[in-house]
Amino acid sequence: MKAIVQDRYGSSDVLEFKEVDRPAPRDGEVLVRVRAASVNARDWHVMRGDPYVARLAFGLTRPRQPIQGTDFAGVVEAVGRGVAGLRPGDEVFGEAGGAFAEYVCAPQDAVGPKPAGLTFEQAAAVPLAGNTALMGLRDLGRLRPGQHVLVNGASGGVGTFAVQIAKALGAEVTGVCSTRNVDLVRSIGADHVVDYRQEDFTRTGLRYDLVLDLVGNRTLADLRRALTPGGAVVLSGGGVSEGGSLFGPMGLIIRGKLMSRLGRGRIHVLTAKASADNLAALRELVERGALAPAVDRTYPLSEGAEAVRYLEMEHASAKVVITC
Repeated sequence: MKAIVQDRYGSSDVLEFKEVDRPAPRDGEVLVRVRAASVNARDWHVMRGDPYVARLAFGLTRPRQPIQGTDFAGVVEAVGRGVAGLRPGDEVFGEAGGAFAEYVCAPQDAVGPKPAGLTFEQAAAVPLAGNTALMGLRDLGRLRPGQHVLVNGASGGVGTFAVQIAKALGAEVTGVCSTRNVDLVRSIGADHVVDYRQEDFTRTGLRYDLVLDLVGNRTLADLRRALTPGGAVVLSGGGVSEGGSLFGPMGLIIRGKLMSRLGRGRIHVLTAKASADNLAALRELVERGALAPAVDRTYPLSEGAEAVRYLEMEHASAKVVITC
């Protein structure tokens, strides 16, 4: 099969389109013929091995997982022993390492039926980003109807889902983005939009019950200043490129974890985990019209390196998708 393979860290030049062996499903796994896969900030962080501390997880000298990509949508090709509820021919979406390929093996509990009415390209945009937004708002942030939430990074892959999910949960939503993305963020349902090039949301005097930070470019003091009494901050990674840095956006995450353990304010650090139950919740939101993936560009699998480069260097809006 064809796949996007990486055997060293570096720029998008290290991503090669080449022939590799097709995987076989193990017990509890599903083999999926990939029709589309989406690109996430994680992919270019892995590509560069940046920040350096992340190599403890990615691989010290080279990536442990040579085929990149996580999100996918496609058709079940085969199932391993013990798999129930899925069979060859089913249209599915989910998360698994190695999604930038014609075939991927995924654990059964990270796969679910594709939402009705979505193309494979749209469905592939949902799993990781949608799950991150859902867990950050519903589970960690405990967002309730009538509360006011601010999404810092509202035009990004996770941010476009977060705005819509927050609205579906009954919140009043403020989205922070750049000038060129103001119309996009309004179009997906934000009640208020802050252009960070024109205004600093931490110094307007407005306060929020929940701040979901998806960028990692503000200090914890800044973020806490924007909270109501009893408000909470949820930190989720950060897409800001800190080339060659030791910690990059993870520095904020590390400080957030420390402050949370010390009990200094309601600061939560999100670690999203793939979940069939959460895929089902996202599918329900899509099928009732409360959630629609926003796709910036699509690329064929043969141009997967360019897709990752575009997301990293051109600061893509919403999601970038690779078709197979």
